[in-house]
Order: sequence, then C-alpha cells, then structure tokens
Amino acid sequence: MADKSNVPAVPALGGEASLNRYLSEIRKFPILTPEQEYMLAKRYAEHQDSEAAAQLVTSHLRLVAKIAMGYRGYGLPVSELISEGNIGLMQGVKKFEPDRGFRLATYAMWWIRASIQEFILRSWSLVKMGTTAAQKKLFFNLRRMKNNIEAFEDGDLHPDDVKKIATDLGVTEEDVISMNRRMAMGGDTSLNVPMREDGEGQWQDWLADSDPLQDERVADRQESELRHDMLVEAMDDLNDREKHILAERRLAEEPKTLEELSQVYGVSRERVRQIEVRAFEKLQKAMMRIAGDRLGKISRLAAV
Repeated sequence: MADKSNVPAVPALGGEASLNRYLSEIRKFPILTPEQEYMLAKRYAEHQDSEAAAQLVTSHLRLVAKIAMGYRGYGLPVSELISEGNIGLMQGVKKFEPDRGFRLATYAMWWIRASIQEFILRSWSLVKMGTTAAQKKLFFNLRRMKNNIEAFEDGDLHPDDVKKIATDLGVTEEDVISMNRRMAMGGDTSLNVPMREDGEGQWQDWLADSDPLQDERVADRQESELRHDMLVEAMDDLNDREKHILAERRLAEEPKTLEELSQVYGVSRERVRQIEVRAFEKLQKAMMRIAGDRLGKISRLAAV
C-alpha cells in the first residue's frame, strides 16, 4: 500500500475570492511524460494505488481550469465550474485504461466537459430543457455560432441567421429563437469584473496564453487523429466513384469543378452534383454511427 503521506494534495478552492491563488497553486504540479503517466496509470489500475491516482489528478488540474474557463460565459462562478470539472477528471482517472494507447488528457477531457455541462444545465433556471441531445448541442454551441456569423447584438437574430444555425445544428428555427432569448436573459459576465473582493485581478488577465499547455496540445493532436481515423473508417461506406468525387470536391486543397468531374465519368454536371450530395450524406451518417459506437463504449465503461 502506498504511503499516503506522499500523496500530493489538491489545492482547496474556496470560491471566487481564492480563485487567483488556486490557479497559481495548480501550476506548481509537474506535467507528466507519457512514460510517467503510463506507469502511474498502471499502478492505479492494477493496485488501486492512491498516490498514483493523486499524481494523475494533480498533473491535469490545469487542463480542467482551461476547459472550465471556456464555459465562463454562462453566468456561473468559475470556481464552481472548476470544482465540477475536477469531479469529472477524477472519474476519468478512475475509468482510464492506459493499455488502450490514448493519453489520459484525451480520455479525461470528455469526462471533464460532461461534468461541467451537466452542472450548467442543472444550474440554469431559465433553461429547463436538457432532455434531448439536439437541445444540449444548441445550448452549448449557440454563442460560438453567433460569433462566427458576427451576430453580436443581444436582440433577436436575423431570420437568415436563425435559419443557418438551425440547419447547421439540426434543430428547428423556433428552438434557436427561444434559446437565444433565454440565454440573452441570463447575461454574460464582463471581463473587467474583479476576481477578488479586494478588487485585485480581472477575468481578462487569464485570457492571454501564448503557450498552450502541453497536455492540451497532446489532447488536441490526439483528438484530431481520432477524427481522421473516424473519417477514414467512414469512407469505407462509399463506393469508389463516391469516394473519388467527394475527395476531389471537398477534401482536396484545390477542389475540382463539376465540369471537370463530369468529363472524367462521362455524365452530366448535375449527376456529379447528385453523387457528391449523396456521398456526403452517407459519410455523415457513417461518422455519426461510428461516434455513437465509441461513445457507447465509453458509457459502458463508466457503468462498470
């Protein structure tokens, strides 16, 4: 059994007033190398070594804080978002299987985000929905999509913007209008609000980060690789002609025109367009199926 006196303690997070100190404290924990992480994860998985688990948790506290900061626009204390994210991190460490070949950050980030999102949905009294995956997706993506189309005003969205958001997220236009109004009532927190009662420090002080965290870079790279693997697997659902047309039209750096492809296959441009649309729809369904299968595996692991 591990000597518990050597177990690193997770810094206390007593509220918004102590957040500045907490963020400074968690920077002191070292980032693990892949070899160190693997050995610690094996120790915990095989021997329930509490010291190993604590080192895995503390080395990823910065990842939790980084993710939690991304949800600060929902009007909830960041300290509470971090606390919920830490719970998700601990669950991720508990269920992590190092022999699967992924880094802990890649696996745990799903638990961290899920824990934070569930907390937000429980806490938002104005958003009594949370019943369907589409509504949750709308809730957590509406702000980003409004920024993308530069719809910064607090009032109702332009009908064209409503239609685009509804189409992209697969929800009704009424859902978009209703959610936008609810979220506008919740209000955003100013970046100039002091972080402490004595007026020291502002939220904007924590936005600039020229050097991404090492574990975040690893997580982003592995998530990109995971999406690429899913795309390659999904392409197997297409026949050779569909693969070629879709690749030349949507995946190539310099996409070919319908006219060029129509000459290759000896069909009309309209026929090429139809094949492209059908191939893209098949690819989307395959990607959703593969993602669902993988999330299902994670859910089954969580239930163990």
